[in-house]
Amino acid sequence: MTPDRTDRNVFDGELLYPMGPILAIESSCDETACAILSAEGEVLAEKVISQEAHAAFGGVVPEIAARAHLALLPDLARKTVEASGLALHDLGAVAASTGPGLIGGLIVGANFGKGLAMALGKPFIAVNHIEAHALSARLPGVSKKNISFPFLLLLVSGGHCQCLAVEGVGDYRRLGGTIDDAAGEAFDKVAKMLGLGWPGGPQLEALAKEGNPAAFAFPRPLKGRAGCDFSFSGLKTALARQIEPYGNTALPRSVAADLSASFQQAVADVIEDRVRHAFAMMEPPPTTLVAAGGVAANGVLRASLTRIAAEHGVPFVAPPLRLCTDNAVMVGWAALEVCREARRLGLPMPDDRAVRPRPRWPLSDMRERFAMESESL
Repeated sequence: MTPDRTDRNVFDGELLYPMGPILAIESSCDETACAILSAEGEVLAEKVISQEAHAAFGGVVPEIAARAHLALLPDLARKTVEASGLALHDLGAVAASTGPGLIGGLIVGANFGKGLAMALGKPFIAVNHIEAHALSARLPGVSKKNISFPFLLLLVSGGHCQCLAVEGVGDYRRLGGTIDDAAGEAFDKVAKMLGLGWPGGPQLEALAKEGNPAAFAFPRPLKGRAGCDFSFSGLKTALARQIEPYGNTALPRSVAADLSASFQQAVADVIEDRVRHAFAMMEPPPTTLVAAGGVAANGVLRASLTRIAAEHGVPFVAPPLRLCTDNAVMVGWAALEVCREARRLGLPMPDDRAVRPRPRWPLSDMRERFAMESESL
C-alpha cells in the first residue's frame, strides 16, 4: 500500500531528524562539487571545480571526467568541511549523486560518500541527480515564499529537456520530453559550428546580444502540436545549412551574431509553446512554474518563462545562476527533502549504502522509494 501523501507541503521548521549537517557530493558530469547544509537547509559551505580539460575536445570526455573527480574530490571535501567551521564528526549524514549521469564520475562520488559515511558511522543518502534539479527551487531563500506542490518544472540542461509535474517528493509525472537533442546539447553543438568556445551555451548567449533575432527564419519544431515533447535536431540542421556557403572561411562576426540570436530565439519560442501545452496538461493547475538546469540560466528563456507564468497567474521561479548548473547544494537539499518525507511518513532515517550508481535512473523509480521502505517495517 502506498503511504498517504496528504499535507506533503507541511514542514514545521524542526530538525528533519536528530542529526547534524549533511555533506553533499556532485560528480555526475564535469563539475566536481561539495557542499554542507544544515538540517534546515542553510548552506554552510560550498565549493565547485569546473573541469577545464574538456575544452580542447569541445565536449565532456567521460574517462577524463572520472579521473579528474578521483583526483579532486578528497581534497575538495576536506576544504569544504574546513570552510564550514565543522569537523567530520559533526556531520549527521553524507549524500551523493548516484545517477543518472556519467557512470565513472558517479562511481567515484558515490563510493567516496559511502566510504566516508561508513567510516563516520553515519547514514548515506543516494540522490537522483534529476530529482535534485527538480527540488532545487524549494531551497530556503531561492523563492520569497515556500513553493508548494504541485508545481510545473521545465528541466533544461545539456543532457535533459523535459516538462514534469512535481506532485511531491518522489512523486513526479513526466508530461513530455525531447525526442532527439536536449536544449543544452543543441546550444553546445551550434556554438561549436560557429567556432565559439566551450561550454557553448553561455558563449552563444553572449554573442547573440550583438545580433538580430529576426535575421534568420529558423523553423520552430513541433510548435503548435499536441503534448509538450521537444525537438531541436531539425533546428540545428537548419543553422548548419546557413553556414555551408562559407565553407572553410571564418564567419563574419555580424553573421555569427545574427545566427546566434536567431537560433536562441527559435529555441525560446519552441520551449514557450511546449510549456504552454504543459500548463494545459496539469490537473490540478500548478502553483508555480519552475525552471532548472544549466539552460535555465539563459536570459531570453527566463524572460519568456516569466511572461508565461504571469499569463497563468502563478510565479516563475528559477534558482540563482550558480545553482542552475550542476552543484552539490541541490544534492544536499534533495537529500534533506527525502529525509523530511520519510519522517513525515513515520519511516526510519534513509540509509542507501546498497544503492548502486547507475547511468540511467528514471524519476518514476522514486515513486516506489517510500512505499518499499514502508513495506520493510
